[in-house]
Amino acid sequence: MKYTIVALKEKIREMYPDIEKHKVSVGITFNEEKDAYVLKFKRGKQELVTQIDKSDADDCMNNIRCLHLGIKVDQFVGNFEAREEFGRKVA
Repeated sequence: MKYTIVALKEKIREMYPDIEKHKVSVGITFNEEKDAYVLKFKRGKQELVTQIDKSDADDCMNNIRCLHLGIKVDQFVGNFEAREEFGRKVA
């Protein structure tokens, strides 16, 4: 399956709306050696780097959620929510 990194990035943002909701930036590169996409999620000074195999990216482009990526996104966004909640309680 052929698609661009920009298309994959948009698909990931579409499938995981919490990324947009919490203003998390997404960067994607392709690692030829590993035949995998490297994803960098960033918000402020916090950053999460993970990767998905090309086959998982292909599934994503076919509207099939990637379990591995979904768990990573949920954990990363959950950390933001917890920090924001903690900040409100402290203030």
